[in-house]
Amino acid sequence: MKKQIFGRQLKRDIDERKALFKGLMSSLIMYERIETTAEKAKSIRGQVEKLVTKAKNNESTHARRLLEAYLTHDALQKMLTDVAPRFANRPGGYTRIIKIGNRFSDNASMVIMEWVEKGSTGDRIVKDAKNTSKKEVLRNDTKVIRAVRPKKTVKATPKKEVKLESKKDSKKKEIKKI
Repeated sequence: MKKQIFGRQLKRDIDERKALFKGLMSSLIMYERIETTAEKAKSIRGQVEKLVTKAKNNESTHARRLLEAYLTHDALQKMLTDVAPRFANRPGGYTRIIKIGNRFSDNASMVIMEWVEKGSTGDRIVKDAKNTSKKEVLRNDTKVIRAVRPKKTVKATPKKEVKLESKKDSKKKEIKKI
């Protein structure tokens, strides 16, 4: 008889559950939004928020090694470079869960789990109306204008039509010439 088991089991043994949570947390970091069941989202919410808090302390190698145990390599890089700086001034509550209804096949309640703050703290490109002469880049809430080459316009010239003769036509001409 198993006693004092903390957390949701989700009908999986411990290795399957760890792999499931690692995949869900890595997907949330990489795609910034996942669609999953409510139980799975609630079970990883606390772990994800603890990981973001650890990632905000980027200087320590100990925190980085702790993150490596829970995330894939690509997700770890994105967490340290993109997600953690985004929440540098926020004390907690990094994710939100939005209910979207029940799944048709088994009637499981489905949710969308996403970050509260969207976008990155790095360069964001602001599109111009023409987008030909310059690009404005927001860097730490200050505009930096970069020159961009204008798009080349190519005039379409009509091609000469070449009429290809079929084999039958060429044989008929040869016969008539003789």
